[in-house]
Amino acid sequence: MAEQSAPRAEVVVDLDAIRHNVRLLAARAAGSATMAVVKADAYGHGAIPVAKAAIEAGATWLGSCSLAEALALRDAGLDVPILSWLDLPGADLAPGVAHGIDLAASSTRELHAIADAGHRAGSTPRVHLKIDTGLSRNGCPPHEWPALVEAAAKSDVDVVAVWSHLACADEPGHKSVDVQADRFDHAYRVAREAGLTPQRHLANSAATLTRPDLHFDLVRVGIAMYGLNPVPQEEDLKPAMTFRSSVALAKRIAAGESVSYGQTWTAERDTTLALVPAGYADGVPRLLSGRMDVWLAGKRRPVRGRVCMDQLVVDCGDDDVSEKDTVILFGDGANGGPTAREWADTIGTIDYEIVTGMYRPRVARTYVGTRG
Repeated sequence: MAEQSAPRAEVVVDLDAIRHNVRLLAARAAGSATMAVVKADAYGHGAIPVAKAAIEAGATWLGSCSLAEALALRDAGLDVPILSWLDLPGADLAPGVAHGIDLAASSTRELHAIADAGHRAGSTPRVHLKIDTGLSRNGCPPHEWPALVEAAAKSDVDVVAVWSHLACADEPGHKSVDVQADRFDHAYRVAREAGLTPQRHLANSAATLTRPDLHFDLVRVGIAMYGLNPVPQEEDLKPAMTFRSSVALAKRIAAGESVSYGQTWTAERDTTLALVPAGYADGVPRLLSGRMDVWLAGKRRPVRGRVCMDQLVVDCGDDDVSEKDTVILFGDGANGGPTAREWADTIGTIDYEIVTGMYRPRVARTYVGTRG
């Protein structure tokens, strides 16, 4: 049998880090249930392994964006409550009802579609009514809310919860958080006056860490579960994802030689270059060209020239590097190496986008940690 070659680029997910983060977040929300949000393939970390690790660590709910994501979790044998909150109009929701998936309604149209799905599935749907408290994205507009809760009270559905989503919880002290909390409280009281007895959930990762008064019955933890801190205060979160590759070729070039397309960087002295077979097709933003370091052979080293589709070039000076040496493109930063947050800050985005963008066909994914 031929020897299996190492992947050209690899995401390594530490499930023990996931467990650590979930335990920390659940402890911060003691008295409330914890929903592990595993949408978008668990922010690029792998929905099913992450969901299992989160449940082992104390999460009692799972959150998904689409019904397809939720059903995949059910098919994997996960029997905890799962909330799915966004599908296109006309989507067949009956399989979700049949498999006990909780569904979100932001309008009477969505509510009626869920009730119809329940009739077809022969089961009572579990519904979370969403109120728009100021994000102006999904959620029922306040002026339509009384009609939605009245319709829900008269429909063949089980209204499990009233919920909403915060716009600026990652900016502690932002005035909008209290405004949204007040609007949420009013919407909850309207629902109770209509005869409903729902749970409440409003807190995302940032509010879980900074606003215990908004924990209510359930907190929804997303980015913090993956070890990426959404708030400016220090937290004992452990990044779960490391993105790594290896040296495909090492060679010397002379002073005056230039590197990569456009020859945007020219060596001022003789130097050793390491070729790394990972590029923008593998999740390395081209905007990081000439603006990023990697961790290679015990130190940070700069990437020179433009990031290409399949590769990038690292300047190693006079140090010895060898083919197959491990290259960390980002990780937990514990040894001073680059992090996903560093990438995001450099190109003006958020670390959510960096890690989610690692779900790519030719990037291998490996799990480490207990039962990893």
